[in-house]
Amino acid sequence: MMLYVSSIIGFILTLTLSFLLTGTVRKYALRKKILDIPNARSSHSVATPRGGGLAIAVLFLLGVGIFAVSGIVSTNVATALCGGGLLVALIGWIDDCRKLSVSVRAVFHFAAAIWAVYWLGGLSNLYVGFTTISIGLIDSILAVVGIVWFINLYNFMDGIDGIAGSEALSVGLIGGTLTLAAGQPGLATAAWLLAAASAGFLLWNWPPAKIFMGDVGSGLLGYSFAVIAVGSEKLGGIPLLIWLLLLGVFIVDATATLLRRIWHGERWYEPHRTHVYQLAVQAGFSHKQVTLTVLGLNILLAALALISIFWPGTLLWVFFAGNLLLLGLHVFLLRFFGCRQTLTTVEGKRQISYMDNNISFLILFEQVDKHE
Repeated sequence: MMLYVSSIIGFILTLTLSFLLTGTVRKYALRKKILDIPNARSSHSVATPRGGGLAIAVLFLLGVGIFAVSGIVSTNVATALCGGGLLVALIGWIDDCRKLSVSVRAVFHFAAAIWAVYWLGGLSNLYVGFTTISIGLIDSILAVVGIVWFINLYNFMDGIDGIAGSEALSVGLIGGTLTLAAGQPGLATAAWLLAAASAGFLLWNWPPAKIFMGDVGSGLLGYSFAVIAVGSEKLGGIPLLIWLLLLGVFIVDATATLLRRIWHGERWYEPHRTHVYQLAVQAGFSHKQVTLTVLGLNILLAALALISIFWPGTLLWVFFAGNLLLLGLHVFLLRFFGCRQTLTTVEGKRQISYMDNNISFLILFEQVDKHE
């Protein structure tokens, strides 16, 4: 009973402090001109302060430390989360203030991932419902690579108002509740803290956003979810596959887009606007509509996760079914939004054929050319 009371109090307190601290960070970012300036690859049109995720990082790491001292979060989990999380958040904040190279960020991300896997004791087994797969050292290597990918994919998916904060809030609440039911209150508390800190920030970031999360927040969220997921598998909470299913919207969109860009010979690490959620905004849907759609998909994924929990033997099949559904939706929307853009371009060219005045013709041609 005391755990529930302390968790509720901690959630409300963390949310409130996150809201207040985000406002303070916003004032600081405006004063120091830490701004996200719109460019051709942006999904916003107004210069907006960034780095609001600093509030999430500070309160989450502080909260985990407090719950570790109280004995609710285990020492190993807290050390994995706080040690590597501090490193990821720090390099993210520096990158928000002045851009760092991809290689420099990668070194710190791998260092944080190795730190986490070490303190969690590696990942020697993977539960898939009807059996447990043991691969040994390869599992730990995959865990390190997976954590690094999570750090970056969460950053890639933080491209429109509200989407990254909403993902953290919904997955943190759902995943934390399922983890508590599985008998891991420490990991559940960490997930709820992540959700609470994100909720306070989200009040500032909800469309239209008054501040952006920045790498300090997106990196910390990606890292923390990955560590909690690995820890949950290692300590006998909900399986890793369930966490991957709950985060499926972000994982599928980011991974499929990355592979597509690599296939086309593009520089995958450069900013772009070719994620499906970005294409949806370019097609005319609002940031709020896209974010709410992602929340709706998260509820569907939570329902699938419950099926795999009540019928453990279905876990692997439910996991594949959920991801195939998301992948199919990704491909469909990619083509749908591509067709919409093509139709818009064709309509614009037809307008040109009706122009008689040469000056007007040139002006309209330039507008269509820019649109293309």
